[in-house]
Parts: sequence; structure tokens; C-alpha cells
Amino acid sequence: MSRFLFNRVNRKVLIENLQKSQEERTTISFYRYANIGNPQLFRDHIYQLFDEVNVLGRIYVATEGINAQISVPTRLLDKFIVAKDQILFLQNIRLNYAIEDTGKSFFKLIIKVRKKIVADGLDDRAFDVTDSGTHLNAKEFNALAERPDAVIVDMRNHYESEVGHFKNAITPDVVTFRESLPIIADMLQDKKDKPVLMYCTGGIRCEKASAYMKFMGFKDVYQLNGGIIEYARQVHEQGLENKFIGKNFVFDERLGERISDEVISVCHQCGKPCDHHTNCLNDHCHILFIQCDECAEKYEHCCSKKCADYAALPEEKKQELLQQNIKFNGSAFSKGRYKALGKDERLNVS
Repeated sequence: MSRFLFNRVNRKVLIENLQKSQEERTTISFYRYANIGNPQLFRDHIYQLFDEVNVLGRIYVATEGINAQISVPTRLLDKFIVAKDQILFLQNIRLNYAIEDTGKSFFKLIIKVRKKIVADGLDDRAFDVTDSGTHLNAKEFNALAERPDAVIVDMRNHYESEVGHFKNAITPDVVTFRESLPIIADMLQDKKDKPVLMYCTGGIRCEKASAYMKFMGFKDVYQLNGGIIEYARQVHEQGLENKFIGKNFVFDERLGERISDEVISVCHQCGKPCDHHTNCLNDHCHILFIQCDECAEKYEHCCSKKCADYAALPEEKKQELLQQNIKFNGSAFSKGRYKALGKDERLNVS
């Protein structure tokens, strides 16, 4: 059955339709660790449930649970809750609502079966994954962060923390969550008796990470309940001090939501203050990088002159160059690693 449960409309058409739509949508994320005996059957079931209420987004399903980032028509939120609650372990689950929401976060519904709902690289049989750290709300997190011996650790990737992070946080220079866990444990070897405060976007990465840190011998481990998204909501609603500076990177079409007014990063092409992530318009590059409005105009929304030159070519010439194994920044650098400062290589089309 599952081969029929896909949206096969062209990606560009879907994006155009979303941008033109006047329908108000609400962006939501949620996760739950649970024992799912048949992930493929479960995947097909929730696809049907969510498709009926016009849910768009990206959902991963595994034997260990579900991880979802979606948008729902605001007028159908109640019906979405009813659909969600048909799954017993999703009843009364915490939903993280986006802080800065344009309603243009996703353009289609994608549900994939994975080995894990987050690629953590851990052998779950080696330790008790349910023995996670103490969950903190925003007020509790702020109070503990004030302690001079507290160690605040960002469990996200470098391109996420580059545009926003908590004050005084350790921000590991890593590309993947899988890579970060052993690096962080090694970095903090002399702080096993200190309070370790972990945070991520919506809380899911910290569930496993905090259990791993306790397994590695850390005595006093905490995690921000609901992550940055829930923290920002509580800070706003309760009038608390906001200890997060900059933007919260999100994995949807928005690529970020502003938590504070500070801009802590720079345009990768000219070096001026900027925290707007984008993907290179050349689909054969598509590298994620930070670009200001002026450079977007100069480079025609590409990461380099080379990509801008290529994007402007007729399709026949593009195919000819691809057959010559032409390389772009997206094939040479990982997300956010490419710094275009001073690099204006042109495309050789002779």
C-alpha cells in the first residue's frame, strides 16, 4: 500500500502553490519515543490520518518512535488533534509551536521509515536510554545557568549555533549530532561533577544525549525541556529573562526563527553582520550558507559566481557540463563550511 501514499507533484510546482496560497498555517514539531512493532504499517496509517487534514511536513518513523516537523492549516488544528489522538501514545503529547511562523515552512508531506528517529550513532543496547537527564523549564534553566560552575552545552551542529545560542554555551564545531556526542564527552572529561545543562532545538537530541552523558560518568545532567522552541515561548509568556541570543535554526523552508534581536553571525560572502541562511539557487550545488541581501543580488542567490553563471545557462549546456563532472561548493564542502569571502571563481564555458 505504501507506494501509493506519496505526493508525486513536481517540487517546484508545490513550492509555487504554497507561496501563492493565502491559507493560514501553523508550524508544529513533536516527538515521542515509543515501541513501534511495524514502522512501515504505522507510517502508512499516519500518512492517511494526516493527509486527510492537509498536513505538510517531514516525519521520521522507526521502531523507537516518531519525530515530526509539520505545518497544519490553522482552521483544521482541532481536527489534526483528533487525528493525532487516534494514536494512543501521541495523546496528550507536547506540541512545540513555532515562534516566528509564516505558515510557509513545508510544501509537501513526507513520511519516511528510518532505523532511528535521530541519527545518533549510539548502540542503544549499551546503556539505559530511558535514564535521561533532569528536565528543566525555562525558569529553572535560567536559574541553573546562573551558577558559576554550570556547564551549558549546545547539542546542535555548528551551522545552527553559528546564528544563535545561549550565553556562555559551549558550541562544538561539528557537522552532525552523531559526531558531537563523543567529542562533547571528551571535552568535558574534567567536569563530570559539574552541573551539565544540555539544549537543542526541540528537545529530542537531548533525550538520548543526556542518557549517554550519564552513562559516561557525568553525575549532574540536565536538559532543556522542549528545547529552544519551548524556552522561547515560556520566556515570552512569563516575562522571563531571555538568555538565548540570535536566531534558532529550524529544518524547514524558513531556516530560522528570531529569538532575540542580536545578529551574531556574518554573511559568508562579504563579512557584514547577517544571520539569514539560504541554499544556493544552483540545485546541483544547493549548499547551505549565510547570505545578506546585497550578496544575494550580486551573486543572483547563489553561493558563488561560478554557480550563478551555471544557473543562467540553457539546460542543454548545463547537461554538457555535468557530463564533464563539474564540481560545485555543495560537493566539496559540508553545510555551512564554505566561506566565499574573496572567492569569485567564474565558470569556464568555453
